[in-house]
Amino acid sequence: MKPRQVLIFILGVFALIGIGWFFFPADGLAVGGTNLRFASYQRMKEDALIAKVDVDSVLTGVERRFRMDKDTLAFYRRFFYENPDRIYLPGDDIKFFDSFFRDIDKARERDRLVRIVHYGDSQIEMDRISQDLREALQGRFGGNGTGMFPALSNVPSASISRSASGGFVQYTMYGDSTTLRAPHNRYGMLAQVVQLYGGGTISLRGTKNKTARERCRKFSSISVLYGRASANFSIKAVSDTLKPEPLVETTESGTTLLTWNFGREVEKAVLQFKGDAEIYGICADAESGITVDNIPLRGCSGTIFTRISKPVMKDCYALMDARLIILQFGGNFMPVARNAQVIETYQEQIESQIKYFHEVAPQAKILFIGPSDMGKSVNGRVVTWPRLPEVVDSLKATALRNDAAYWDLYRMMGGENSMVQWVKHNPPYAGPDYIHFTPAGAKKVGEALSNSLLTYYNYYELRKSRR
Repeated sequence: MKPRQVLIFILGVFALIGIGWFFFPADGLAVGGTNLRFASYQRMKEDALIAKVDVDSVLTGVERRFRMDKDTLAFYRRFFYENPDRIYLPGDDIKFFDSFFRDIDKARERDRLVRIVHYGDSQIEMDRISQDLREALQGRFGGNGTGMFPALSNVPSASISRSASGGFVQYTMYGDSTTLRAPHNRYGMLAQVVQLYGGGTISLRGTKNKTARERCRKFSSISVLYGRASANFSIKAVSDTLKPEPLVETTESGTTLLTWNFGREVEKAVLQFKGDAEIYGICADAESGITVDNIPLRGCSGTIFTRISKPVMKDCYALMDARLIILQFGGNFMPVARNAQVIETYQEQIESQIKYFHEVAPQAKILFIGPSDMGKSVNGRVVTWPRLPEVVDSLKATALRNDAAYWDLYRMMGGENSMVQWVKHNPPYAGPDYIHFTPAGAKKVGEALSNSLLTYYNYYELRKSRR
């Protein structure tokens, strides 16, 4: 073939591609039951109309809206009623968190440990988001350590290393068919229980994980929460040469909390168990200040808590002095959010969970965090999951009418189609599944949540100073 003919052939191919690009339907072409897609002019025009979220501008805006200006009262008025990053309060009651703030003031002043319990789905695994809230509050009010965690777990923690040997068997309420279910519903605060048979040893060590925050790497107090112990049951705690005597608290039904205070910060400890018992959780904390429990329930939509024994849950919350419960759910519901009726049913289920927590932990405030933006491939384009904004708004309404606060993570990160840009950001703030935050992205979320909560505390302090 002559060079001229080759050139004409190549130009002809480009011309055909160009014609196809200009006239090919944006949604593809159905051929024999298969939808064929091709780059097209119409698709390009549609893509140009989709607003691109500038993540850096969004996060800069979040930081700017938390900055106090000279007119303090004007700043708070704008924040409480206009700032999209604020925590929405039931009835716009600005005093909603006051009882919690009084408790953490006492923790700072009087050798008391106040607990925050953060439940969520896989979005908070590896202590994501929780650790940044913990670090901010412990920096302000004191405390260290990583909070409560299960004696055994299939999911590693970024904030503490642990290993176990002996007669421990783990039962969980959530997870796939490979996880064991208990023959009862006494799961406790972690939605799981570890049954001890005969005895065993659990070793704890401060984490070496680079993504972990500084204050969780050491602890000065260890606690074990358990029930239904055999007559010969005992626990011994050792850290190096420190062998403190346990402090014992118990409820009328026999649920018991054993706490060992080492008197100084340590990086490792060993718990030696003898006998039988149901272990509901272990804590690595400070002797006073704030602690935040990270409780990830992979695959959970947040509707399982009402199936946990109410007496056991009441006992656990009475002993642990939890004053704020955070429920972060909604993402795992999205694949079944087909219509308004299904969403309404989910609302009712979440309402039941909130009422359950009001009953088992009447001393605690409740904060609900709905799902982040999530990306789904629709006709070859990754966009926000259909009905996600509707689910976010429904969860917000459900929380507020049931005396729970609400933080809008979806809109904090930029709203519709923002997840795509969080994935594309350099460094990436979310993973290629368009669902989960990376450690860097989770840090941005945790910092925004902390700043929002502390803004309410700052206003609480201002009101106190003007009495």
